[in-house]
Amino acid sequence: MTQRKTYADHRDALLARYPQGVTPGGIDIDDIIQLKLQNTFPTHLDIARAMAPVMRADMAAYDADSSKFTQSLGCWSGFHAQQMIKSVKRLRGTTKGAYVYLSGWMVAGLRNRFGHLPDQSMHEKTSVVDLINEIYVSLRQADEVAINDLFKALRTAREAGDQVAEQAAIKAIDNFETHVVPIIADIDAGFGNEHATYLLAKEMIKAGACCLQIENQVSDAKQCGHQDGKVTVPREDFIEKLRACRLAFEELGVDEGVIVARTDSLGAGLTQKIPVSQGGDLAADYIKWLKTEPITAENPLRDGELAIMKDGTFHKPVRMPNGLFAFQEGTGRQRVIEDCIANLTQGGADLLWIETDTPNVDEIASMVAEIRKVVPNAKLTYNNSPSFNWTLNLRKQVREQWIAEGKIHKDSYPEGNALMSAEYDKSDLGREADERLARFQVDIAARAGVFHNLITLPTFHLTAKSVDELSRGYFGQDRMQAYVNTVQREEIRRGVSAVKHQHEVGSDLGDTFKEMVAGERALKAGGHANTMNQFAAE
Repeated sequence: MTQRKTYADHRDALLARYPQGVTPGGIDIDDIIQLKLQNTFPTHLDIARAMAPVMRADMAAYDADSSKFTQSLGCWSGFHAQQMIKSVKRLRGTTKGAYVYLSGWMVAGLRNRFGHLPDQSMHEKTSVVDLINEIYVSLRQADEVAINDLFKALRTAREAGDQVAEQAAIKAIDNFETHVVPIIADIDAGFGNEHATYLLAKEMIKAGACCLQIENQVSDAKQCGHQDGKVTVPREDFIEKLRACRLAFEELGVDEGVIVARTDSLGAGLTQKIPVSQGGDLAADYIKWLKTEPITAENPLRDGELAIMKDGTFHKPVRMPNGLFAFQEGTGRQRVIEDCIANLTQGGADLLWIETDTPNVDEIASMVAEIRKVVPNAKLTYNNSPSFNWTLNLRKQVREQWIAEGKIHKDSYPEGNALMSAEYDKSDLGREADERLARFQVDIAARAGVFHNLITLPTFHLTAKSVDELSRGYFGQDRMQAYVNTVQREEIRRGVSAVKHQHEVGSDLGDTFKEMVAGERALKAGGHANTMNQFAAE
């Protein structure tokens, strides 16, 4: 990233123009400095250019030490993203290692003009771009509010003649860390052909995305990765879309843009077309996994049917009534490995995404081990999906392992859904499953090459749960006590800045600007009658 100018840099430059410390129109140069520093990025394309090297540096750090993995939560509004990053800052004192994930599922489900839709690329393309832009507007506003507070501290120190406090305020301004972080943005299957992918990729990058995630499904038959009926495209087709994304980055000067190549082959049993093979190529590797039937007198080749050469004889590929071709059962794992190697070595992808049906560290690690035989530094983005029943999956894994190791009898704990019972929460098995859950991301980063751990749609579920919790109390017997106990009191005690909602959305910014242009004539909102004064300072 370009080195940010300090307070002194700006002041020296402005004093050279305005030696009296004010412009001919009477504007104090400190006000100009504040606005320049509040505007942390000139454009959202500049954000993409700045955040790509951040991701690259994080990837290099992970290569050296797998404990340096990164994380994100999927956010369906700019406010969700802003509050997440603010929380990370309060917790860690820095935003380093935290990203925002932009989920195509949540755009479809919550952020399009066509209503609540399933994750099947039915929403308008512009919704994705609009959400990226909104997220960065919100993160930049968090910068503006925070820097405004720092300049208020600077003015207060100067008015009091406190030079120590003045220098401390200037140091805080110079050391300010932006709330802007990288976005991993879901471009689905590209929303069309390779040219359509390129055009949409450009708009997403111009909105601020330094990282695009694209999947190998057919764009007009795309399904959520955790639903049935997924249809993959031949590897050459997908590589063309990876190249389209790379060209978009290069054209816009985001030289270190990151591409995440997602494969849905583990759960995809169908393909739309049979690619042309010259033998020993990507097409041949794709075709070899097709489900076929031998051509015999009892099963002849009929009018309108296809045949392919396999092991020196003609076979009929199994074709569904809708014209799609089926893969052999049980070949998903090997297809995933081959997909990933091709995406890295021939598609120029930077990170992989393997969509799985359960959260199993051993399963992911075994596939990554095969990929790393060809690409030693292969790294993954992994979906810690809400589609998984985490409690049930981890309890099953513990039960099966303990039975295999002879630690317990198979009748010690039930199998199947009965393991979800609350009676096992405090059992040895329940505690062990919870301990594995707590260290899941650490384990998968260390053992399975996962550089980035994300949850795709947590804010969808969190919003549903928290609104339900408040509604049950407020419309029930507790009424206002429900709001105070579940929301406001917790905001105050945790130091959540949004408790002062007027300040959070920029009321103080407005007052400051009015003072900049009107001085004592400014009509301000933050006086003694502002009810936000009832809340203690953060």
